Amino acid sequence: MRRSAPTLALCLAVAGLTGLTACTTPDTRPPPAPAGLTAQAGSATSVHVMWNAAADGDGVTGYQVFEADRLVRELPAEKTMVDITGLAPQTGYAFTVRAEDAAGNLSDPAPVTRVTTPAAKAEDRAAPTPPAATTARATGPRSARVTWTAATDDTGVTAYDIYQGGVRIHTAGPGESATTLDILRPDTVYTFTVRARDGADNSSPDGPAVDVTTPPASGDGPGTAPAAFAATASPGAVTLTWTAPDTGGGETTEYELYVNGRPTTVIQFGAGAVPSGRAEHRITVAEPAGTVWAVKLRARLPDGNWGSFSAERRITLVA
Repeated sequence: MRRSAPTLALCLAVAGLTGLTACTTPDTRPPPAPAGLTAQAGSATSVHVMWNAAADGDGVTGYQVFEADRLVRELPAEKTMVDITGLAPQTGYAFTVRAEDAAGNLSDPAPVTRVTTPAAKAEDRAAPTPPAATTARATGPRSARVTWTAATDDTGVTAYDIYQGGVRIHTAGPGESATTLDILRPDTVYTFTVRARDGADNSSPDGPAVDVTTPPASGDGPGTAPAAFAATASPGAVTLTWTAPDTGGGETTEYELYVNGRPTTVIQFGAGAVPSGRAEHRITVAEPAGTVWAVKLRARLPDGNWGSFSAERRITLVA
């Protein structure tokens, strides 16, 4: 149960001024409603919901996603898209999103967007054809416009998935042939491909790859390295903790761990399990006590690329 924002002012005695008080008025002003809300059926049982990120001055700390009047997901401020799964085929759904600030104030709901899931095709094993052509151009230091030609499928295309570096970074609806990606980084080369998907979640092969280079921008922008990385050895285990990088849009669900200069494992957080603040992961080890590890970590960014490495930590394994 969420606590509502405080309704009484906090008054503190002012030292040396008898009878006078200083009152701090609580924050009761809600943030603006999220803009640009869209919902696309990704399959017979899932819908991809997206909206525009809040402005820096809005003080937004998170979002609440509703289906009708039912709260279905709560997300941190850096997350502006989510897949809602476990839905029913051939069913209409109405989604809205509310923004929340640090004081617990909730915005008005965004204008409702409605979507209907397609019929389930459990027996459908045929994937759609790939889009025959793909083009893309940079529209700014942090955005690009990707276009593609329509694919075909025996039961109908229900979504187009845009991939970068082998990672799905965006989903568009079946009637769309272009989208703008605004989760990119300046002065970076990207290679985009598009796959078509049908109601049984069969995905086509990649369409033709297209390269885009975003132009440079003033300022460095947010860092991409996991912050405050720490590693602690305990008997038979190593515990890693870190703070996720501020990517400027979308959460980081995947991390690559290097031990003694070599990649050893990929740490993944499933849907709904991504830490909004401090992250922790425990590794079981079989190496003998006294073995020295030098460990570091990097995140898979929302644009599909790997970010910068964290600081490296040296630990000695214990029995």
